[in-house]
Amino acid sequence: MTRLAALAFLAFGLAAPACAQPADPAQPAEPPSAAAATAANVRVFEVPEGSRPHDVAPAPDGKIWYTGQRRGTLGILDPETGAVREVALGEGSAPHGVIQGPDGAAWITDSGLNAIVRVDPATDAVRVWRLPDEFPDSNLNTAAFDGRGRIWFTGQAGVYGRLDPATGAMQVWRDPDGRGPYGIAATPSGDIYYVSLAGSHLARVDLDTGAATIIEPPTERQGARRVWADSRGRLWVSEWNSGQLSRYDPETGEWRAWMPPGAAPRTYAVYVDDRDIVWISDFAGNATLAFDPATERWTRYAGSGENAQVRQILGAPGRIYLPESGLDRIMVVRTDDTP
Repeated sequence: MTRLAALAFLAFGLAAPACAQPADPAQPAEPPSAAAATAANVRVFEVPEGSRPHDVAPAPDGKIWYTGQRRGTLGILDPETGAVREVALGEGSAPHGVIQGPDGAAWITDSGLNAIVRVDPATDAVRVWRLPDEFPDSNLNTAAFDGRGRIWFTGQAGVYGRLDPATGAMQVWRDPDGRGPYGIAATPSGDIYYVSLAGSHLARVDLDTGAATIIEPPTERQGARRVWADSRGRLWVSEWNSGQLSRYDPETGEWRAWMPPGAAPRTYAVYVDDRDIVWISDFAGNATLAFDPATERWTRYAGSGENAQVRQILGAPGRIYLPESGLDRIMVVRTDDTP
């Protein structure tokens, strides 16, 4: 079996499940335990050495896209065979985020090129839209499409922006609090929200004017890193500094928070799957955790090795994709009964 083939199914010990308790800002709850994942639904694949896969996304043909941040590539993994091929994005490329657009193409935020990049899934053609000159070195992070077919993006240097692929028109704005815009997400209705890691806030974007309205979470300096919407339009936020998983309901303005199991978690990624199960990665615990809001139970998926560093999580119905940037591997978790 070659280096680009699947490693093997991983074996995990089984622990008794336990319920998580909501975090009380006044009196933090004792960290809950979590059920461990079984070996049968987990598979791990290696990608080219030095890739540092940062973000992942489902390709329209069942393959998995990932950003090879250190190699300046879009990687394409076939989970049926374990084969990997790469598309070079250009001299100086350092891609961060990747998502599938409404056109079925791979859309990439490339901090090295300071640009939005599109890769055609049929031809591998690469198209680049660079940010205006007045926004150099924006440290681009992630992107999301609104309900009008426009792509919105963030940059940790303190910016967020919008590109209309139909016209090529790009606008960039500065975050009201300065540095930090990081994760971004679209709700089912097409609204756009982003979070600021340095600014520790959530923001809602006006789709017409581009103005950002800041929404302050109840926990100060929590380090909001990533955000994702569930089927009801509620925003789930991973808090890097506090370690919490929090949720904001735009309809009611209510916040809730849960502390993941483990000692001093460092919650990095957040993703909500097609069943409204919430997935997070914990750098401190070297694990990915699935949280069921209905039962408040956690399921733990250990990294395939030490220092796995799972960055952004994404998936397709019945599958969860975990980029282990510290190990040059991608873990695939099966959540249905399909072989």
